[in-house]
This record gives sequence, C-alpha cells and structure tokens, in this order.
Amino acid sequence: MNQRPALLSLLLGAVAATGFAPLQLWPITLACFAAWLWLVHDAPTLRTALWRGWLFGIDHFTIGNNWIARAFTLQDAMPAWLGYPAVTILAAYLAIYPMLAAGLMWRLASPRATGDQTTPVGGSFALVAGAAWIATEWLRGTMLTGYPWNPLGVIWLPVPGMAWLATLVGTYALSGLTIVVAGALVLLAARQWRFAAPVLAAAALLSVGGLLVRSPQLTADPNAPRIRVIQPNLDQEERPRDDYPEANLAAIERHIGKPGPAPRLIVWPEAALRFFVEQGYPIQYYWKGRPEVTLARIAGQLGPRDIVMTGGNSLQFDAQGELASGTNSVFAIGANAQVLGRYDKAHLVPWGEYLPARPIMSALGLSRLVPGDFDFKPGPGAATIDLPGFGPVGLQICYEIIFSGQTVDQAHRPAFIFNPSNDSWYGRWGPVEHLAMARLRAIEEGLPIIRSTPTGVSAIIDADGHVLGTIPADRDGAIELPIPPAHPATLFARLGNLMAALVALGLLVLAVAIRQRAR
Repeated sequence: MNQRPALLSLLLGAVAATGFAPLQLWPITLACFAAWLWLVHDAPTLRTALWRGWLFGIDHFTIGNNWIARAFTLQDAMPAWLGYPAVTILAAYLAIYPMLAAGLMWRLASPRATGDQTTPVGGSFALVAGAAWIATEWLRGTMLTGYPWNPLGVIWLPVPGMAWLATLVGTYALSGLTIVVAGALVLLAARQWRFAAPVLAAAALLSVGGLLVRSPQLTADPNAPRIRVIQPNLDQEERPRDDYPEANLAAIERHIGKPGPAPRLIVWPEAALRFFVEQGYPIQYYWKGRPEVTLARIAGQLGPRDIVMTGGNSLQFDAQGELASGTNSVFAIGANAQVLGRYDKAHLVPWGEYLPARPIMSALGLSRLVPGDFDFKPGPGAATIDLPGFGPVGLQICYEIIFSGQTVDQAHRPAFIFNPSNDSWYGRWGPVEHLAMARLRAIEEGLPIIRSTPTGVSAIIDADGHVLGTIPADRDGAIELPIPPAHPATLFARLGNLMAALVALGLLVLAVAIRQRAR
C-alpha cells in the first residue's frame, strides 16, 4: 500500500498551520491546502479521502494549539506531562471536521465518486470543497460547546482586501472562499484556466483593493471620551499566592494615570480585581477587604466622569448561606464608588471554568486547569451596558470573542466591544492567535474592540481590524486613545451566520451548474 499520500497529508497539515499568527505565512498555507485538496480529489475511495482529511487535521490542529500544553504547567491538580498528549487528543477530535469536509468533497465532486473521470480536477470540485469547509468549520464552532480557534479565514489579516470580505459574509464563509482560492491554485497547476483565472483575478483585485482601506481619523477634540487600557504584567497563574490580590491591584493603580478634561474609560484585564465589590455576602468571604473600602479606593483615583471596567468574580449563595455558584464577570465602577453594571461570561471554557462530567472526571483524578473548588455558572449571553459619557459598551470575556456571530447583542448594538482576557495561559503563540481572531471580529461586526490582558497582548483595535495601539507580551504599561468610531452595521452584522449558509448554498448551486454545462 502506498503510504506517501498519508505521510504527505500529515506534513501538509503541520506546515499549513504556519499561516496563522505569529508566523502569518499565508501563501504557504494556501499552497498546503491546495496540495491537500489534490490528494483528496485523487483518493481512490471514500475511506481513503476521510483518512487523508483526518491526518491533515491532526497535525494542523496540533501545531496551531501547541500553546495549550503550557496550561498544564501552571497548577498542581493535573500532571504537567499530560500537556502535549492533551493537545494531541484535542487535535484528534478537531481533525474529525476536515475529515468530514474531505469526505463531502470527495463524495459529491470527485470523478472517482461521480463516475466522470474525463478531467483530473474541475471547478465544481473546488466549489464543493469550499461549501464543505464552511459547513464543517461552522460545526467545529458549534458542537460540544464549540471550539472555532484559528478559523482558516483569519490567515487573510495581512491582506486587508481579502479580510474585508468578512464584513459581507463572516468568518466561516470567508474560510470556505479561502478553500475555493486554494482549489483555483490546483486548477492552475492542472492548466484549467477557465475557472482558475477569474477566481485568482478576483482574489488579486481584492488584495490590491485592500490598500485603499484606511484607519478612520481619531478625533483631536481634547474633551472627547478616551479609552485607557492597563496591562499590569503580573501573572497569578504562574503559582497562586496569597498576596496576589493586593499586588495586582497595586500594579494596576500605578498605570491608572491622572484625570484630564476628557472622560476616561479605564479597562482592566479579566479577573484583575480579586476583591469582591458586591454587598450581601457572608462575612467570611470579605477577608480580602470590604466592598465599600475597595470601591472607595478605586473611585478615589478617578476623575468625576471616569469609569473603570474590570474583570472580577460574583458569588451566589443558597438560602442557608452556602456558596452555590460563581460567575466570571466584568464590573463597571464609577467615580461615585458605585457598581454601575455587571456582565457575566456566557461561553465558559470546559476544563478551565468548569469540569465537564464532574463526578466522572473527579473519580478519575482529573480537575480544572484553573484553581478553584467550584464550577462557574454561565451568564445569559452577549450583552450591552450603557455607561454615562461612553454610550453602549458590548462585553465579551476572553475566548468568547472567537465565536463568529455570537459577540453582539443584536437588539442593542454597542459602540465598541470590551474584551478583557487572561492570555497568560496561552504560551507564545496563543495570545497573538487570540488577538488575530479579535481583529477578525472587529472587521465582520464593524466595531472597535478593546482588549486588556494581564501579561499581553493588550490592544485597541479599530472597526477595520487595525491595531491602533498595543502593549506587547510580558510588559507592564498603559495605552490611551480616543474611542475609535464604529461603522454602520455590516451585512454580516445584520444577517449573522445566515450568510455562511447562503454562501455555501451558492457554491453548491454554481458547482451543479458547472457540472451540467460540462455534460
């Protein structure tokens, strides 16, 4: 049995991961996907096509998620050696989705499946491949709570014109169109110009057109509201310690800055505030400080129109005063030392904020990667908080921002999104991959996104996905800019992932039309 196609599938999957941040070698990714499509097209049986899809996926997702292994080194509940096996196990599951895509494209459009072997590869195959990828990438972002990390479309961020397509069709459809471009490269190699030429010409025009996309000019009005992003570079997760709550708050206070003529929205990272700021808890839970003292301490450093938004935790108790649950939250704190609003994270991280099938996992000696004795409770979903002087602010905590079409409360569109995160778990690749996906969310929604993290990468992103200001990893500091303007709601913002379904359907209809014309 010839093992070369299987080995080549593994190699292509691994090398294709270099198109994502931090390397961003997107032409190599396109070439790898093109070669893989050819392997799938030429598979002699459906079983072989599925196998080549799974092999491609397991190496692709192992490389792209290598940063997860670091999380196992930051706590004692599970052995550190389990990190890389865990990454491979996750990749083995995620590889099911490119496997399904390979099976669909082979079954629906491969000459060996259809009985039409007059040409080595055809335009209909590239179109079906794009539709199959849209369907399976959407499934990856949905099944078992979803994990759409590194969607293929994110490779286009260095090419603004191609990335701009996300404003129309969203991330999943952009990924499918990326597969169509890779298919066009296959056709180019097969000298089938009729399909390859218009697809590649359109991609080239969009790429050049991206040079016309410019960041909007920020207001020069000294009284206009401003955003101040703080990164304390104090990583509790390295090993939790008792003095962390005070040390972290003190590190943040050094960067709050002085009030000026403009109101400032001062944003802190996820879980930055380890002192509880809500009243009504049993007294033993206030050992870190009374809420009114903490709130007064924060408010005492603010101007009269300043507001702090910080990550923290909220606790819920039963009728007997026993702790029932907690939430990963964001609190808005005003200069009057009052909590102006709270958002609770809705899309929780399995193994991080809760332990799936806890009785079984606990019996096996497994635990959450984040220290804690109880699981978090999810909030109701994407929400918007109206803040005096700043208007409607959307909230998405940490990896909630990676879920295309789920980041905005459609009934109350915000002026921008605040996305506090804790990327200290993510090694070297994870934080920049996370930032890239936040940039893609900004493009498809037409909204600025503000990210504050403990150790980086913190950033102010405009509505076109441009990074206007950033604090690199492993540095402390602050950046302050006027709030970037939002764009009118994009087509994707209005229709959401219905656009992915429409694009997939359009590709399939066009594929049928091409095949009928060929006959």
